[in-house]
Amino acid sequence: MTQTEAQRLFAALRSLKTDEEAAAFLGDLCTPREIDDLSQRLAVATLLKEGRSYMDVSRATGASSTTVSRVSKCLNGERGGYRMVLGRLDGTR
Repeated sequence: MTQTEAQRLFAALRSLKTDEEAAAFLGDLCTPREIDDLSQRLAVATLLKEGRSYMDVSRATGASSTTVSRVSKCLNGERGGYRMVLGRLDGTR
């Protein structure tokens, strides 16, 4: 993927204004399984941010230990994407 393609995707995501628009776009862009996987990762990040254990998060979400570990690494990583989004969803950012 070229930088221009990625930038166009980011612009497309920024253009979405409602849940219905997001559902329509993601429904066209992703398979149902991909949407489920993305949703699960956000749920994992939410529970990890609340301080729940890896085992508890895995049981609650059905995510593998590898997924929980990967999400945890990102949640605590430099980019801060999960932290930013979770803060906005919680109304703290």
